[in-house]
Amino acid sequence: MHKHFSILSLLFFLTFASYSQEEDIPEEKEMDTITNALSTDVLVMDDSLTVIKRKAINPLAPSKAAFYSAVLPGLGQIYNKRYWKTPIVWGALGGSVYAYTWNNDNYKRFRTAFKRRQAGFTDDEFNGEGIFPLLDDGDLENQQERFQRDRDLWLVLSIVIYSLNIIDANVDAHLKQFNIDNDLSLDFEPYLDLNAVTNNPTYGMALTIKF
Repeated sequence: MHKHFSILSLLFFLTFASYSQEEDIPEEKEMDTITNALSTDVLVMDDSLTVIKRKAINPLAPSKAAFYSAVLPGLGQIYNKRYWKTPIVWGALGGSVYAYTWNNDNYKRFRTAFKRRQAGFTDDEFNGEGIFPLLDDGDLENQQERFQRDRDLWLVLSIVIYSLNIIDANVDAHLKQFNIDNDLSLDFEPYLDLNAVTNNPTYGMALTIKF
């Protein structure tokens, strides 16, 4: 009886060991499959790398743009290929120069007439026929001061516009040195990683930003 029990125990042990070995084989195959898949993914990622060529930076470009705008307002904007800015520069600067010239001419007219009145002459353009003057001495002085004030204001505005034209060309040339790529994207992709210590896979989502 004891002999039969020993034989049965031995058979049971061999059967259990064989079953355990068969269950370990699929797990090892699964881990090998995951490892191969990860290796394949890594190879694909390496093959898909793209070399992006950056545009060479020209450190003299801002200085050139500023110099061109100083020589001829609007020329620096043309150098930067900002053609739409050139008419704005010409219009603003041309309008301010015209206003300065117009006020300066009128200032000279009233100043000349006022000086001749003070000298005793009555043949200025604002005296009419010499009997009833269109403008008396006080009016001539007020008009002279008004046009002088407006002339000086437009002179300051012209200088400001001219300076802004140079600054704009210089800053715009600096900004063009930055590489702004149109390939800007945001992607979500499945993520699979294999722990090197435990050989356990880790699943998740990967966020990829391209710029």
